[in-house]
Amino acid sequence: MNENAIEGRNVVIEAFRSGKTVDKLYLQDGLKDYTVSTILREAKKHGTYVNFVGKDRLDAMSETGKHQGVIAIVAAYEYASIEDILEKARQKNEPPFVFILDGIEDPHNLGAIIRTANLSGAHGVIIPKHRAVGLTAVVARASAGAINYTPVAKVTNINKTMQELKDAGMWFVCADMGGERMYNIDLTGSIGLVIGNEGDGVSESVKKNCDFIASIPMNGDIDSLNASVACGVLAYEIVRQRIAKGAIYEK
Repeated sequence: MNENAIEGRNVVIEAFRSGKTVDKLYLQDGLKDYTVSTILREAKKHGTYVNFVGKDRLDAMSETGKHQGVIAIVAAYEYASIEDILEKARQKNEPPFVFILDGIEDPHNLGAIIRTANLSGAHGVIIPKHRAVGLTAVVARASAGAINYTPVAKVTNINKTMQELKDAGMWFVCADMGGERMYNIDLTGSIGLVIGNEGDGVSESVKKNCDFIASIPMNGDIDSLNASVACGVLAYEIVRQRIAKGAIYEK
């Protein structure tokens, strides 16, 4: 059971109304009454993704046995805004450098990526609301404290967010084996590093929105890296190029 789960109708309603960030809502399929309508209304108001599931699924998730047809997953940390991330870049007088994650589902991977974002000097991380892990306590532990210093924004539509950032002058690079070698691409300037899902990689729609597709040299017997490791390799090629160009300074 997720340690950030809360169970029961009134508890979930109060979580919404108190301002807590509810990452996901699991609601028993077929329930229709005033309280359920209230929960759905709050979920819609706050942009929470609703999963309609069978009672058996909720019974398996429940620790109390008193879920009343509803279980919510509450974020362990507050989310930032895109503007918070860009403001951090302005304060440091650096061209924006952000990570965009296209459907990372493993909390350990997300935590490791947030840790890499912090250590590589990225100004923030952007994740989608749907079909991706949120800021759970497991993510926080895996980040080794970096979650306290690295803003993480959650958006409804990754492609729309990328387009808005493109309009503001940002370029995007994603990792794919069919791309150009990362050493041959100019990765300086205002840049977003896009990392895909652990199994499927970057989705086709997001890939089409990227300006560069970079491949990481592979000289072993297998043909892929863990998502967080691939992220680290590409992030530090961006760091290397930014230092060489004087866009940032080595500490």
